[in-house]
Amino acid sequence: MDFIALSRISLKHLTVLHVMLTTHSVTSTANTLCVTPSSVSKTMAQLREQLNDELFYRDGSQLVPTPFALGIAAQIHKILASMNGILHQGEFNPAQFNGSIALSMRESTFELFAGKISLIREQLPQANQINVYAKEQMSFDSLIRGQVDFMILPHDISQPPTTSRELVWQQLLSDEMVCLMNPAHPLVEKTLTTEDYLAYQHIGIQDRDLSEPYFEQNLKQQHGTRRVAMSVADFGAAAVMCHHSMYLLTCSKMWAQHAFQAKGLVQKPLPFEYGKVAYSLVWNEVSLNDPALQWLHAILVD
Repeated sequence: MDFIALSRISLKHLTVLHVMLTTHSVTSTANTLCVTPSSVSKTMAQLREQLNDELFYRDGSQLVPTPFALGIAAQIHKILASMNGILHQGEFNPAQFNGSIALSMRESTFELFAGKISLIREQLPQANQINVYAKEQMSFDSLIRGQVDFMILPHDISQPPTTSRELVWQQLLSDEMVCLMNPAHPLVEKTLTTEDYLAYQHIGIQDRDLSEPYFEQNLKQQHGTRRVAMSVADFGAAAVMCHHSMYLLTCSKMWAQHAFQAKGLVQKPLPFEYGKVAYSLVWNEVSLNDPALQWLHAILVD
């Protein structure tokens, strides 16, 4: 072990780099850490020299991390999470917490958990901020790097959200899938059959992280491939399109019952086997070294 080299890099250096990897901004990092921008720049200059890498390069007005910086982000998160656990041992007092919390989820998922997130905010009156990012913006890599604390997402039970050994997932809610359609759709007055389902065009939901859903695979093997006319980012956008078209939308039943965008659409059960679906919580195993995140985990899974 190179003690001399290690002595030249402090937790301050690693903390600044960790925050920079989330903000991509010297000014935002300085605000988060309550220091001056010049202090952040000085710390980053020292770290670049010690690690022999630029760490960030400028692309227009944006600071972009180098491949090396992204590659070491997960290890830095582990170091800081372990040290944070040592510094904050004992019981957690929500009323005195003044840090930040970051969650990631689809916009449609937020509609189901907004009440719980509001409750969390109320129990953390001194918290600096609660950030809720779109899953497309902060996904599994962000959990591994410690840029977000927890992710909540809908998925097939047969299709774990991730195969990464560093991430843990836990089911929060069981759900069903339904087919939504415009109230003027020709299928409204009929019992939905698989043949009818395949006869019309559909709206698909994009997700570059998860493989093809089980219901899609099983439908293709047993009956045929559905015709996806267009793909959108989320259930909400898809429901809006249903209001303006004769496309069918296959989505979460829980979401369909709560979402404003789905109101007025006709809901029908799927006429074929699609497995089991649920909403799950995903997190980086080392994050629970932090008593604040242990508390937040308990609230989310309650």
